[in-house]
Amino acid sequence: MSKWYEEAVFYHMYPIGMVGAPGQNTQQDITHKFDELKQWLPHLQNMGFTAIYIGPLFESTSHGYDTRDYKTVDRRLGDNEDFKHFVKTAHDLGIKIVVDGVFNHTGREFFAFKDIQQNRESSRYLHWYKGINFGWNTYYNDGFGYEAWRNCYELVNLNLYEREVKDYLFDVIRFWISEFDIDGIRLDCADCLEFDFMKEMRWMTGQLKQDFWLMGEVIHGDYARWANDEVLHSVTNYELHKGLYSGHNDHNYFEIAHTIRREFDENGGIYRGRKLYSFVDNHDVDRIITKLNNKDHVIPVYTLLYTLPGIPSVYYGSEFGIEGRKEGGNDDPLRPKLVVEECLKNNQHPDLTEHIKKLGELRKDNDVLAEGVYRELVLTNRQYAFARILGDKAIIVAVNNDEAAADMSVPVPVGAAEVTDAFEDEKKAVEGGRINLRLEPSGAKICKVNF
Repeated sequence: MSKWYEEAVFYHMYPIGMVGAPGQNTQQDITHKFDELKQWLPHLQNMGFTAIYIGPLFESTSHGYDTRDYKTVDRRLGDNEDFKHFVKTAHDLGIKIVVDGVFNHTGREFFAFKDIQQNRESSRYLHWYKGINFGWNTYYNDGFGYEAWRNCYELVNLNLYEREVKDYLFDVIRFWISEFDIDGIRLDCADCLEFDFMKEMRWMTGQLKQDFWLMGEVIHGDYARWANDEVLHSVTNYELHKGLYSGHNDHNYFEIAHTIRREFDENGGIYRGRKLYSFVDNHDVDRIITKLNNKDHVIPVYTLLYTLPGIPSVYYGSEFGIEGRKEGGNDDPLRPKLVVEECLKNNQHPDLTEHIKKLGELRKDNDVLAEGVYRELVLTNRQYAFARILGDKAIIVAVNNDEAAADMSVPVPVGAAEVTDAFEDEKKAVEGGRINLRLEPSGAKICKVNF
C-alpha cells in the first residue's frame, strides 16, 4: 500500500512572505498571523492539494534560515499554540503538514554562537560549529572566524559530526513531532548535510511516526545518494525543473524527454522506483509564468508537472499565474504578501487555476499517476506523448509547445477498443492500436484507458 507522501500533491508556503512580515525580526511582541494562513486551507482543499510544505518557521533573525531558536515559532508569524491549531485545522481537512528543517547552520543569534562570542576559547560550544578559529576574523569583526554556508557569514555551519549537536537537533525534531504532530521535514541544504546524520534521523523519525516523510533540498549530484531506503525518502528534482521551462522556451521536448528517460524509464531509468519532489518554481527561483517566453505554455508545463513521475508541488500564488523575478540577490519579489480572497477575486488566469484544480482531481482519482511506470510514446521538438501504466490501466498524456494546433497519432500502450478524454469525457476509438489527437496551440490532452 502506498504511503501518503507517494500520492501527495503539495502546496508550498513561504509564510514570512505570504503574510507580509517584516524582513528583520526586531519586534518584541508576537504578531498572530496564522489565522491569515488558515484562510488558505479551504482553497487548497478545493484545489486538490493533500499536503503543505511550509517554512521556514523557526524563530529567526531575518529571512527565516538564520535560526535563533529551534523550539519557538517565529514571532512574526505567531506562537507555538497558533501553529498547533494551524496543523490541527489542516489535518481535519485531510491535509498533511511538512516543515522546513534548517539543520546545516544557525544564525548568529543562536545561543551556542552567542556563548562563543561571549566566552571565546572557554566556551563549551566551540565544537558545535565548523572552523572556529581565533586566529582570523570575518566582516562581523567577532575576533574569530568560522565556516559559513556559501560564505554568507550570517549562516554559521554546524558541526554535524559532533554527538552533542546531533542529539540537540534530534531533540528538536522529537519536539516538533510531539508538540505539533507534523508529518514530515524538508531538509534545507540537504546536499551539505552529513550522511550519517541523515541516516540516524531517518531511523529515529521512523520510530516516532511510521509514515514520517523526509525530503531533501538537493541541487546537483546523483539523487540516489540521498533518496533511498537508508537516508531520505525524496529530494528536489532540479534537473526536471530546468527542463520543464527551457524545453518549452526552446521548443525542445527532447530535453524533457531525455531527462525523464534518464531518470524514470521503465527499462533502466536511474531513479526508477523513487519518488522525487517535482516543482516548476519555489521561493528561490523565478516564477514559472515569468520564466516562460510564451505565457500560454504554462498549461502544458503544469500538465507535465502533475503527470510525469514525481510528487508535484505548486508554489503559493502560482496557481493564479502571479509573476516574480529575483532582483540580483534579492528574493523578495518571489515571496510577496498574498491574501487568498483577493487572489480569487482578482484572478487574471482563471483558466490556469481551473486546469490545476482538474489535474489535482485527476491525481486523486487515478493511482496510476503515482504508481504507474513511464513509457515514452511520441517525441518531436514540439509535440510529446507518454503513458503512465499500471497493470491493464494507462493514462496517456500529450502536450504541444507549438503556436499552431497539432494533430498526433499516438500508440495505445495497453489493449483497448477506446479511450476516454480525462477532462471532456469524450470517447475516442482505438484504430490499429493508435488514437488520433488534436492539440490546440500550447495545449494538452489526457486520456484514460481501461478505467
